[in-house]
Amino acid sequence: MVFDVHKPASYITELIYSRIVQEQLKKLGELKSPNIIYVTDLVSCTHKYHLRKKFPELTIVFEPAAVLGDLAHLGLEKILMEKGIKVEVDLVKYVQVGNEIYLVKGRADAVDESRELVIEVKTSRSSLNLPRDHHVKQLNFYLEITGFNNGIIIYITPEKIVEYEIARQPISIENEVLDLLNNKHHPRYTWECNYCPYKRICSYYSPTAREA
Repeated sequence: MVFDVHKPASYITELIYSRIVQEQLKKLGELKSPNIIYVTDLVSCTHKYHLRKKFPELTIVFEPAAVLGDLAHLGLEKILMEKGIKVEVDLVKYVQVGNEIYLVKGRADAVDESRELVIEVKTSRSSLNLPRDHHVKQLNFYLEITGFNNGIIIYITPEKIVEYEIARQPISIENEVLDLLNNKHHPRYTWECNYCPYKRICSYYSPTAREA
């Protein structure tokens, strides 16, 4: 009997796909809500937020780079949990703009309460230009919400694993929410358009050099 040693299979891929896509589908309701804002919205192109409210299904992706990032998060978070550190910590803050109340939501990768430390895990194809501004700002939002003064961003790249201590800097979540609602930054960074799921329907889309 001859076996095909290169027979295509999809068993493991289906397991990964099911987990990742189901998590994205769960968020669709929130994505449509006009009063829910994610911390990641506050560090990204503001027009992306407004398009996502209208076309939330376009955010559903299953890309190898994103899968690799998710798996790296799961692995490192398991190590942190073994040390008694909380992982996947939901953070919320209510912000009033005019007569409307907005819920700002974030999820810190890990929080070490004994050290009053917020930990963010990032994967990247390159170790150039680290730490990146939008990652530092994202961590600053988490520090503002928790009231902690220090955080760590750890990068996992093909070249190296490196971490940075980040001290809390003053930031006004209320002003940032107002800028978002007024669609002030489109894009916020020159490389954003290349990675945006809405670039084919966005009037601000401008292809530029990709982020390193």
